[in-house]
Amino acid sequence: MAASSPITLEDIATYPHPGTATPGSLRFSPDGQWLTWLDSADDSLSRELFALELEQAATAELRRVVEPPDGGVREDNLSPEEKLARERMRVRALGVTQYAWATRANRLLLPLTGEIWVQDGIDAPLHKLVGKSEADPRPALNPSLSPDGEQIAFVRGNELWVVPADGSAPPRQVTSGIDKGKTRGLAEYIAAEEMGRHAGYWWAPDGGSIAFVEVDETHIPAYRIVHQGKDAVGDAAQEDHGYPFAGADNARVRLGVVASKGGAVRWLPLDQADWVERGGPWTGDPARDLYLARVDWTPDGSLCVQVEDRRQQELRLLRFAGAKGPATTLLSERSDVWINLHDMFEPLELDEATAAAHPEQVGGFVWASERSGFRHLYLHAADGTELAQLTSGEWMVEGITEIDEASQKLWFSATKDDPREHHYFEVGLDGQGLRKLTEAPGMHHLVIDRGHRYYVDVHSSEAAPPTVTLHQLSDGAPLRTLHPASPADVDPRVAKLELEPPRFVELTAADGQTTLYGAIYQPDPSVHGPGPYPTVVSVYGGPHAQRVSRSWGMTVDLRAQYLRDHGYLVFKLDNRGSSRRGLAFEGALRHDMGNVEIQDQVAGVEWLVGEGLTDPKRVAIYGWSYGGYMAAMALARAPQTFQVGIAGAPVTHWDGYDTHYTERYMGLPQENPEGYARSSVMAHVAELSGSLLLVHGLIDENVHFRHTARLINALIAAGKSYELQLYPDERHMPRKLEDRVYMERRIFEFLTKHL
Repeated sequence: MAASSPITLEDIATYPHPGTATPGSLRFSPDGQWLTWLDSADDSLSRELFALELEQAATAELRRVVEPPDGGVREDNLSPEEKLARERMRVRALGVTQYAWATRANRLLLPLTGEIWVQDGIDAPLHKLVGKSEADPRPALNPSLSPDGEQIAFVRGNELWVVPADGSAPPRQVTSGIDKGKTRGLAEYIAAEEMGRHAGYWWAPDGGSIAFVEVDETHIPAYRIVHQGKDAVGDAAQEDHGYPFAGADNARVRLGVVASKGGAVRWLPLDQADWVERGGPWTGDPARDLYLARVDWTPDGSLCVQVEDRRQQELRLLRFAGAKGPATTLLSERSDVWINLHDMFEPLELDEATAAAHPEQVGGFVWASERSGFRHLYLHAADGTELAQLTSGEWMVEGITEIDEASQKLWFSATKDDPREHHYFEVGLDGQGLRKLTEAPGMHHLVIDRGHRYYVDVHSSEAAPPTVTLHQLSDGAPLRTLHPASPADVDPRVAKLELEPPRFVELTAADGQTTLYGAIYQPDPSVHGPGPYPTVVSVYGGPHAQRVSRSWGMTVDLRAQYLRDHGYLVFKLDNRGSSRRGLAFEGALRHDMGNVEIQDQVAGVEWLVGEGLTDPKRVAIYGWSYGGYMAAMALARAPQTFQVGIAGAPVTHWDGYDTHYTERYMGLPQENPEGYARSSVMAHVAELSGSLLLVHGLIDENVHFRHTARLINALIAAGKSYELQLYPDERHMPRKLEDRVYMERRIFEFLTKHL
């Protein structure tokens, strides 16, 4: 094997990868005059706020709006709460990492290192509204503007606060009396990590009230993580988490409404009798067995709440008129598989002319349902009655981008035509006139302005890194390329590394009938011969994820490219259980994780062997998180296929992972004990053979190191060999460059030695 590559281990470990430092958080100002975004001037992780004036979009200079004071966010100047929030959102960006426009006012909010900064439009100066001091060093968490831009709410000391956005008065505390172990206005761990709900409070449309969650974890035993690599001891070197293990108690969550000026809290009754009587029998408190999934205010001041049962097979959309109880049920969703939560509840706000023309839509909403097996859009009346099905077919709607009620049009993203791509479509609110907006093959991300004049398209494919272009919505005509703005703006690493896209393939799953999508990174035959090659399977394999797509991310997988340059064939396969293929495809692993996924990965290797590409005696598999679980499980359940495994941060027994994720797919441990036992890596250790490398961060608060430790105990008991790589200061997502470089070196050395 030749040992040369233009790619270095430092390249693999350095973020952002070549060509991926593109504008993000693209938003149009409320008055429709500006497009704003976050970008890096030097292709680094550090971002600033930029703007473009839309009336002169073709010729106007790009404006640098905000350069963060003191450099903005760094990894070393954040509070523990902010660091954990970044873990939940998988954020690596530095500098200015987030910003927001008010809904109906040209006012900008920028949270920076626990402080609140405000800017009144593009041309105004940035000023600090809420800071930290020696007297009160507590960070201001999760700030947000009221819709009219007049107020900003935030959380400090686990209570809600509100401050006038113009700084005319000091912050006022609007909730009080919280007990130790409880929080108000912050999403609980399970909501942020698994439910896609990072918000813990919501402004009413008129800014007069705030709905918020109160989270009680006092009944959950603390799970302690010790920072073994720190010089300090005691409280400075440990942290406690109210981690909800599968089958055990969740946090107790209740929903309240308080006036933005403060006052008594109105607690809303979510536990209606006809709902909770189906709660789990082991808690004695049915309210614990409900999930508060989503909260939305409607234009008329009602509060719509999505509540999900513990088993995640039923979801109800409740409406509290005037934010008061009791609630009415607008609709219910039931599934024999599971409910996938989404963010496609869109209340309609009709102007007088539209309301007169379409009275049946007054107070109505658009909703997405997976009841057909594929998620599609439906129009509902104010009382929940279905008025029209807007989309249908064996493909999935993935998001609603914008609705123009006056012209009765809706724009959405979907997997139509090819689930390996991401495209945008237009359809009428009567379900007619379906039209595709994005034609170029690959992955698109669109942002449409509220005036429905413009859209921005972020597009990439396996052949080209992301471009960002501004278009007219009416006819799609391009107005300007924002990125790369010129040939000089192209990341020089793209040309330097000369990355070759993988080859996409299709094959049949282990069931003999389902089509699976794969991607092959094949070594250069002129250097490494025609094959067969030693093969490395790069895997995730779990639900709610896709590894094979027509995106630049496939080509810029530098670890795969590096291995290819060194003579290894790298293979990716989206097995049954992965996402974007519909509920039946995803639900194939229900109550039996680590089985059908391994069968399909075996089928993939057998296909490669049949094609003459893979040496069947030299096959490795590596992955992280669920992929780490898959790597360890592959060596245990398919030792005839896989001889080498690298398992990063693996789940090894599902009784050690969290409630909402695990129970969605595995059911409750009390009701599926055989499935939990069978899906554990430890149940198959006796059959494990080959060479195994375990990699884990010691302060991982998501997949605890306990998973790897339990597997090690089983390996020792069975007399099995293994190697171990520990990173004392890393969580689930390694952040230190030196740690990542070291890890890449050890992974490559392990493959070189054993494959």
